[in-house]
Amino acid sequence: MTIRSAAIEDAGRLLVIYEYYVKNTAISFECDVPSLEEFRNRVAYTLGKYPYLLIEEDGVIQGFAYAGIFKERAAYNHCCEVTIYLDCDAKGKGYGRALYEKLEEALSKIGIINLYACIADPITEDEYLTRNSEHFHQHMGYTKVGEFHKCGYKFDRWYNMIWMEKIISPKRNKLTIDL
Repeated sequence: MTIRSAAIEDAGRLLVIYEYYVKNTAISFECDVPSLEEFRNRVAYTLGKYPYLLIEEDGVIQGFAYAGIFKERAAYNHCCEVTIYLDCDAKGKGYGRALYEKLEEALSKIGIINLYACIADPITEDEYLTRNSEHFHQHMGYTKVGEFHKCGYKFDRWYNMIWMEKIISPKRNKLTIDL
């Protein structure tokens, strides 16, 4: 397996992976699959400031993880939101752990110390959403820090959203971050 930085040219395959989650799950609260052009723009925007990594096996992209702005204000420059998606047939192979470990390493190098994951959370598990993402993040060292009730509506039902946090650096002195 190989982990590398995503490129704009990878957007087509990344969108195929993401499309499954939009159409078949409540993992993404997005209800319409973005166009390829929109997805390319999202990848380019992220790469302008944060790492956007993908994992390949035998030359086939199996998943991706990236960081994004947590909040726009400068005081939050040491924080970011993280996101991960794996091909629906690529789960249980260690790709998620490998991607997140590399992402954390890259984020630490640019001065990020707080990671936040915004996760769709079922009121009751169903065919569209389980608590697998929450459990994955717990195994990766994240702690649940917040919950919003019935804030996402998809597939004619309500879903909650949780925030999970991981501190990747104990250094809390004055920060010098050049982002």
